[in-house]
Amino acid sequence: MAEQKRDYYEVLGVSKSASEAEIKKAYRKLAKENHPDLHPGDKEAEARFKEINEAYEVLSDADKKARYDQFGHAGVDPNFGAGGGYGGYGGGFDFGDLGDIFGSFFGGGFGGGGRARTGPQRGESLRMGLTITFEEAAFGCEKEVTLDRVEQCETCHGSGAAAGTSPETCPNCHGSGQVQQRRQTPMGVFATTTTCPRCGGKGKIISNPCKDCGGTGQVRRRKTVKVSIPAGIDNGQTISLRGQGNAGRNGGPSGDLLLVISVLPHQLFRRDGEDVYCDAPITFTQAVLGGEMEIPTIDGKVKYTIPEGTQTGTTFRLRGKGIPNLNGRGRGDQYVTVYIETPRNLSREQKEALKKFSQSLGEHNYEQRKTFFSKFKK
Repeated sequence: MAEQKRDYYEVLGVSKSASEAEIKKAYRKLAKENHPDLHPGDKEAEARFKEINEAYEVLSDADKKARYDQFGHAGVDPNFGAGGGYGGYGGGFDFGDLGDIFGSFFGGGFGGGGRARTGPQRGESLRMGLTITFEEAAFGCEKEVTLDRVEQCETCHGSGAAAGTSPETCPNCHGSGQVQQRRQTPMGVFATTTTCPRCGGKGKIISNPCKDCGGTGQVRRRKTVKVSIPAGIDNGQTISLRGQGNAGRNGGPSGDLLLVISVLPHQLFRRDGEDVYCDAPITFTQAVLGGEMEIPTIDGKVKYTIPEGTQTGTTFRLRGKGIPNLNGRGRGDQYVTVYIETPRNLSREQKEALKKFSQSLGEHNYEQRKTFFSKFKK
């Protein structure tokens, strides 16, 4: 089995973010210290010198350095991937790129463990119900809702670190939240990207967490929010309050608060869109003689003249007495259906008077009755 090579940055004793000048300076120092002329017959010094030169050859070349940073030793070793190929193929195809290709399909690297969470993340939107009255839905109102939501920790300002400290860049992934793993196969080297196990994809490590939020940067608090209910809103509709949901992460925006409206039923009125419907009883005398009566509306009582000879089931229209349009463009109408209420518990005198009145009418005053029995005879 081939000996495992050391990391080139480790060989030269520099960080991955070292500049070209720093890499060159480190190489010169180590090459001088381990030169074979200074250590005649020392096989270990000779091996170290070769290792130092090999590392510098790669890290001093921008193209090789970029391939090494992405694929490790496999990216610059001619015995892997494009150098030899499978079955002697030397067409120059780098199988290490397949890790990124598969990653685009599976979201986070072929065989990987999800996407890094170092970028801004929008907070979760919250949904809750709000019950209002029929009149409040018609004319609008102001309400207050109380909810539990996630907010940024005021003590650490969302960093998660205790006062006087700050999160450190993860040494495993260097702040990217992801690490690459390379695997040799007969077809070449496959590079897979996975979530960094040390920082959990955050790219940062908190050594001294904030006591108030436990290092999360967020706390759950009970909050009261004022809501303006627009006139004309209907049952089942939703009001969206931007930015009133859970706080985002890494500088991301907060989610929304979605209020699903439930309108309580009214004792008198029914609603269909912007129109209001109700049933109103009238007396026998009002139906026969007509006259003025008071009709309830959502604005209050209004007077309406019932025409003479009104029949049960007749519907009257009151223009502009319905629900205001949600966009502020006018109002619907109110439709009133009347029905004649038959009197009960009449006295003997009232019954006698009613009989005499009925006898005086005869059949010619009842048009619908005449039509009905005419059809029956036919």
